[in-house]
Amino acid sequence: MSLPPGFLDEIQTRTSLSQIVGRRVTWDLRKSNQAKGDWWAPCPFHSEKTASFHVDDRKGFYYCFGCQAKGDAIAFLRQIDNMEFMEAVEVLAREAGMQMPAPDPEARQKQDRFEKLHGIMEQAVQFYRLQLRTGAGSAARDYLAGRGLPEDVIDRWELGYAPNGWEALREHLTGKGVAVDDQVTLGLARTSDKGRAPYDTFRNRVMFPIRDARGRAIAFGARALDPNDQAKYINSPETPLFHKGRTLYNIQNARAAAGKDGPLLVAEGYMDVIALSEAGFRAAVAPLGTAVTEDQLQLLWRIDREPVVTLDGDTAGQRAAEKMMDLALPQLSAERSLRFCLMPPGQDPDDLTRSGGPQAMRKLVEAAEPLVRVLWRRETAGKSFDSPERKAALDRALWDSIRKIGDQTLQRHYGEEIKRLKWDFFRPAARPGGPQGARGQGRGPRMWKAPEGPTAEARLSPLVADAASERRLREQVILAMLVAHPEHLLRFEGDLEGMTAIDPDAERLRAAILRNADADPETLADRIARDVGEDALEKLLSARHLGIIPAMRPGCGSDIVAQCIAEELAKLKALGGLEREIAEAVEDMGAGADEGLTHRLRQAADARNKALKSQTEDRTEYEIGPNGALISRDEKSAFESLLGQIAFGKGTKRPN
Repeated sequence: MSLPPGFLDEIQTRTSLSQIVGRRVTWDLRKSNQAKGDWWAPCPFHSEKTASFHVDDRKGFYYCFGCQAKGDAIAFLRQIDNMEFMEAVEVLAREAGMQMPAPDPEARQKQDRFEKLHGIMEQAVQFYRLQLRTGAGSAARDYLAGRGLPEDVIDRWELGYAPNGWEALREHLTGKGVAVDDQVTLGLARTSDKGRAPYDTFRNRVMFPIRDARGRAIAFGARALDPNDQAKYINSPETPLFHKGRTLYNIQNARAAAGKDGPLLVAEGYMDVIALSEAGFRAAVAPLGTAVTEDQLQLLWRIDREPVVTLDGDTAGQRAAEKMMDLALPQLSAERSLRFCLMPPGQDPDDLTRSGGPQAMRKLVEAAEPLVRVLWRRETAGKSFDSPERKAALDRALWDSIRKIGDQTLQRHYGEEIKRLKWDFFRPAARPGGPQGARGQGRGPRMWKAPEGPTAEARLSPLVADAASERRLREQVILAMLVAHPEHLLRFEGDLEGMTAIDPDAERLRAAILRNADADPETLADRIARDVGEDALEKLLSARHLGIIPAMRPGCGSDIVAQCIAEELAKLKALGGLEREIAEAVEDMGAGADEGLTHRLRQAADARNKALKSQTEDRTEYEIGPNGALISRDEKSAFESLLGQIAFGKGTKRPN
């Protein structure tokens, strides 16, 4: 519906924002200045004790200095009650005593028709509620009492009873002037295939009214009282008012409570929703007898960015969780996800809240699992992975699911989390009787002493003036950091796989680290020592040049360690480019190269210096040399001398 010019401005002029907001907050009168229309209260959108939520009544604007929520009266209603835009406009128009603009005649006729149908549904709600209080409704009352529902709860949820007859509702509504055709249209009555009069759809059942997001009655859910009935639960059929896959039970109350009474909870049935709500979890909804549809999923996300799915702790509940996960995967983003809360075996939310109280349910909700754990459990639960082929099949199944995620950043994070879960799952110390059949035999974290700084002799060594020697040093640094900080191995495993160490001992260490990449980080060093020998590992970790590496010093933070590893890998990659330039230059010298060699080498060194530009610790003693190596000032001049010998050697002329 389009609104005429100035209509919204008129609503804002006539509306007192403080009056609208005041129904949802408690004003801090000591901080507020009522005469100036300046109001303060604890924010209704996030938990706090101080009054950081400000309303400027004169400007008709609110702002929270805690969570940055802001807007006008329309925005407030949309945020506090999860309303659509036009719903909020209609509420404010009524508040201001204004008539909504009349739609065109055809739309007006359609709206009148819908209002009439909603009115008939309300009559049906009242009829069923009255029947529950009659003698015929005693069995229904006994059932509800057995489910722990006192009379005030029954009234609050408008529960009723459909008599065990064929014409009770039809005759009641007909007597009220409701056409039988309208009753059939709304699914309250069914036509007979034997040529008889239409008969009641619901008979001998406990009735649960289903309302839309605006609180209007649109359908019924019905629970059979006769254990021999073919269907325990049935719903109204599809009607002009009711589309089963596009609404949720209790949506009106849930969207008003979401965020204030905890996360949005998704249960399986009517009784679960009632039990959760009465236990304090008022933001609870349920699909209507089927698995969650795509429309319902979008509806959930409009209410809460991360609903918690609470399902029965049985095989059917697990299957329902997996179906919902598959439906959600292509639509996941940083702002839209799901968490899953599986009940103890044999229990549903109704059972749990009655046996353990709200605290038992709250504990489970707080421990709800992220979607990635449900994905992992589906592919691994009850399965054996005792061969490379089975492990490869697991990888393929997981990747087939992950690549459904459209958000590439989120897809990458899912891949990293799955890799971490695989590490925990396959490492021997993961759990007793794990996939390897026994715990790891490691002796715990290997204790190592931070190496001392380089000696004066080491600083004067010509090795650092050689690109190949520098590469050896960087390879040792990378391997030592990964051994000392194995928690970073998963992140850099791909880089380590692409690196071939030129030193044979370092290459054996690299291969041993990769072979044991899935080991418990606490036992990694011991396992490597068993592969390559204690001496080789001790030689690596005690190398003096490691003393100037921040990551190898005690107390270094995890972020610094990761940064050091990443920088050393980048430097090693850039060094490879310089080595190729030098090799080509030497080859050119053998063929009688021209004076352009000096320029080429200087360009290569300069380019590498830019790529590796970084600062080192102990600047007074060390600096980055022309080839990017960490050297002393004396060593820098030695490097430049060597570069000159290579560039201006035999068969090469100095440039003018």
